[in-house]
Amino acid sequence: MTDPYSQIAQRIRGEVVEIDRVVLRGLHAWDMHRLNPAEDAFLDAAALNLHSFYSGLETIFGLITRQVDRKPPAGESWHRDLLGQMASEWPEVRPGVISQETAERLDGYMRFRHLVRNVYATNLAPDRFSDLIDTLSEVWSQTRSELLAFATFLEDVARSVAGA
Repeated sequence: MTDPYSQIAQRIRGEVVEIDRVVLRGLHAWDMHRLNPAEDAFLDAAALNLHSFYSGLETIFGLITRQVDRKPPAGESWHRDLLGQMASEWPEVRPGVISQETAERLDGYMRFRHLVRNVYATNLAPDRFSDLIDTLSEVWSQTRSELLAFATFLEDVARSVAGA
């Protein structure tokens, strides 16, 4: 039987691969939108992939709060609390999953994901998310690095428990 921390690390690594794909698709859709601004489908595709980008991160964050912290946030502001929890160290449990800087940068993606869920696609204006798309590669690179470092932390914990 595989150690639970190893399983979580493996799941994080798998989700990172999926988010890699979503980021590439979103950037491609945005490039196509810039070439064909009259074609709404490219704008819609870019927005959907931005939505999927943050949803994928929330999948990882939720897994960590349930399986590692054992205390997922609840209540009306759980999305915001989840992001804050990921930037916080849990003494004797885990380091911060992401840095405070990364959490601040991801906040806009969280808010955009909420917007996409609550408006019609015909109401999505490119100026509402062009900054998010323009910084997506950089934000994802930083977030990805921090998530993979956390997966390594989990694997190290699993090895130390197995060797004890």
